[in-house]
Amino acid sequence: MLGLSPEHLLFLLRGAGWTIVLSLLGFVGGTIVGLPVALCRSSKMRSLRVVSSAYVQLVQGIPLPVIMFVVYFGLSIGGYELPALVAAGIAMTAYSSAYLGEIWKGCIEAVPKTQWEAAECLALTPVQRFVDVILPQAVRIAIPPTVGFLVQIVKNTSYSVVIGFFDLTYSAKVLNNSTFKPFTVFTIAALLYFVICYPLSVLSRRYERKLKRA
Repeated sequence: MLGLSPEHLLFLLRGAGWTIVLSLLGFVGGTIVGLPVALCRSSKMRSLRVVSSAYVQLVQGIPLPVIMFVVYFGLSIGGYELPALVAAGIAMTAYSSAYLGEIWKGCIEAVPKTQWEAAECLALTPVQRFVDVILPQAVRIAIPPTVGFLVQIVKNTSYSVVIGFFDLTYSAKVLNNSTFKPFTVFTIAALLYFVICYPLSVLSRRYERKLKRA
């Protein structure tokens, strides 16, 4: 195909598989860390808001490739040799958690104040008010932007090439160096990214339309 052998295409597909793996690691890790960040950002305690805000601003203020460099080479200086997948996963977790935390904070605050007041009138505890009344509504609001952000996670895994992680971008780079067919190789890589991301974009828009109708 266009001067590439089946083995070349399989090489790119393996890279695409590792891109999906890294995306899932970043999303799951970002969810685990991002939810507490969102709760702290929405907390009535000023200290929690300040600390979580500082974390978000720090991560969002540093380019993702630099975060990957710091994690991969910084820990190695301290004597901890991390595989590229682990380092990239940690960096993607930090990146995702900062943005997901902000997304979910906005979704929590988007729940009408009347819902908070109604829950309080029912004499529910603060935890009960949040878990039983506010959180289900916030989750419903959060689905479209969360799925949409997953597309950004997939595309930003390409930055892991800076630490030598074998993802789709890295496999395309290696294949180009051996075949000297940059247009063909990177066009196929772009199509593979599109195949991964397009269904997520469609799903995000579908949820958004359902939310508007509701």
